[in-house]
Amino acid sequence: MLYPSSTLIEQLQAIRAYLKSNNSYSRRQVQEIRAAAVEASRQLPILEGVKVKPVEAETFSGEWVRAEGESLLSEGQLQPTKNKVILYFHGGGFVSGSCEIYRGLAARLSEAAGGITVLTVEYRLAPEFCYPAANEDCLAAYRWLLEQGVHAGNIIVCGDSVGGTLALMTLITLRDQGGKLPAGACLLSPHADLVHLDGESYDSRAGTDPTGSREANQRMIVEYMGDYNGAWPAILSPLRMDLGGLPPLLIQAGDHEVLLSDAERLAEQARAAGITVELQIWENMWCAFQLMAAMLPEAQQAIGNIGSFIKKVLQLEGRQD
Repeated sequence: MLYPSSTLIEQLQAIRAYLKSNNSYSRRQVQEIRAAAVEASRQLPILEGVKVKPVEAETFSGEWVRAEGESLLSEGQLQPTKNKVILYFHGGGFVSGSCEIYRGLAARLSEAAGGITVLTVEYRLAPEFCYPAANEDCLAAYRWLLEQGVHAGNIIVCGDSVGGTLALMTLITLRDQGGKLPAGACLLSPHADLVHLDGESYDSRAGTDPTGSREANQRMIVEYMGDYNGAWPAILSPLRMDLGGLPPLLIQAGDHEVLLSDAERLAEQARAAGITVELQIWENMWCAFQLMAAMLPEAQQAIGNIGSFIKKVLQLEGRQD
């Protein structure tokens, strides 16, 4: 489904120009990329009344975020709304991103989903920690939730850009290992194939995407793989894997981003495998535009749709323990 844009073209042009000038990913040093991402995030307001609680587990770190509701902890125990959790993996090309940068989006997701707690994962970043570090941390966070007593059917896994890929890879890994799968997943501008980068939109949207390019994504995967020897693992190309047995998926993308074809092909292949999929394309938008909900009504509507999907899936699939 294509959602029309309501933001004035002049405003969109100004935002795109700013994003383009601050997203020279293929040319910047990693520390510059990280610093720019933090600075940009601090320009956006966060919802009032947001509760935040750091998480330091043995296998990963992260933070709980809730837009409203009761305290996150009661007598040291996890107390998310009705024991339901949104597990979020941030984007950032494997080399940047953090809980701080995504706190605003996590809060808005929590609000849209009726106050469900979000657990944002601070997975290890490349090039200091290469493959499979991020994959391991995301999988560890999911398993930690199960250990805390959260039922798999009460978990929604979400992520944007490479975070969407990590969410998809986590689902595939859990399925292949015979693990319990979550109730559903929300994938925002996911990289469906980190290896081949052969989607048609890499060419047709090269002139309209202010944040992504084939060149930048080539650098991204090279940074993540580091000195890995041998053929790259198949899990890096979910689009070329069997998607059967995965839970319901919500996929969102912008029609101005180079990852548009990845989202479309992923939705088509998942449907062919018998998966329930909802694909939402947003006119004039770019990768992870949801981060700019403070400025864009399109992002607000997209987040509202995510909240509706989460509430619907958890009502059907979630249960109390």
